Amino acid sequence: MNESLQVELGARAYPIHIGTGLLAETALYGPHIRGDQLMVVTNERVAPLYLEPVRQALAAYRVQQVILPDGEQFKTLEVWNRIFDALLDARFGRDSTLIALGGGVIGDMAGFAAACYQRGVDFIQVPTTLLAQVDSSVGGKTGINHPAGKNMIGAFHQPRAVVADLDTLDTLPQRELSAGLAEVIKYGLIRDAGFLAWLESHMAELLARDADALAYAIRRSCEIKAEIVAADELESGQRALLNLGHTFGHAIETGVGYGAWLHGEAVGAGLCMAADLSRRLGWLADADLERVRRLVARAGLPIGPPAEMTAGRFLELMVVDKKVQKGQLRLVLLPQLGDALVTDQVDAESLQASLCAHVPV
Repeated sequence: MNESLQVELGARAYPIHIGTGLLAETALYGPHIRGDQLMVVTNERVAPLYLEPVRQALAAYRVQQVILPDGEQFKTLEVWNRIFDALLDARFGRDSTLIALGGGVIGDMAGFAAACYQRGVDFIQVPTTLLAQVDSSVGGKTGINHPAGKNMIGAFHQPRAVVADLDTLDTLPQRELSAGLAEVIKYGLIRDAGFLAWLESHMAELLARDADALAYAIRRSCEIKAEIVAADELESGQRALLNLGHTFGHAIETGVGYGAWLHGEAVGAGLCMAADLSRRLGWLADADLERVRRLVARAGLPIGPPAEMTAGRFLELMVVDKKVQKGQLRLVLLPQLGDALVTDQVDAESLQASLCAHVPV
């Protein structure tokens, strides 16, 4: 069943459409397009699969396209600049709209380009991966990577709409399906213990791409994210909870080289590391930590970092995390499963002990 949610941001509120057969639904795009110039930003893997139905849905407009290479390693300033080349070559104006057709990398890059082109133009998110549908397409975080840190260059720029067509998951490699499940698990850990239990009971169906199970998981994930974003759009408070596992995960991605681990794989390991540190602080029980590890492993994700990471390398990379304030590392941790907080009160000994339990000194 197709349905819509709303991200409540006053005059900038926007819908999240979730369902099947949505790519070609002209009516889902039209209300959110102010001019007649559209630039579809996609990549070499997605374009052969889904560019044509999107172009057909937008046939009433003047549609151009820019096709970027696929992969986190291409989320760079140089590749991002190709979007501006295409916009300027086609003489796009301030009433143009970008369509981000792809996974999280495309969504982040196209959204950041929309935030910057002529000081801001509209864009619509059309996510084609599970991770993008449940997380990165919603909330307006956009950006590119720097060799020193992931997503360190970017802007908050909300889309005009999100069109999440579940049919695109049919062509998603199993590894990327698992990567998306890391973000789904995160939502249960930070906000909804009942949803976490549901995931434990339905992980086999999700991995088998059961349509009803995927639809529910995506809808509940988007509900939680929309609620948090509406309350704290610019991450001055509770929105930071959405980064559970990400401080560890981003360090892994940067440390091993962008693209070596998928973002969701790094987040999966990061969730387990955050749970371990929460246990060491006396918040989670041993059984809670085991539940987290078991669920992450069942999703097909790593429960710890790669062997080449060291405790020293983790600390070196974590200090450039975007949640650092006044030089103080802030971490998202779990007082209990289904409830998270942001704290800068983690003692160095507990953090070091947790890191050393996972990696060499």
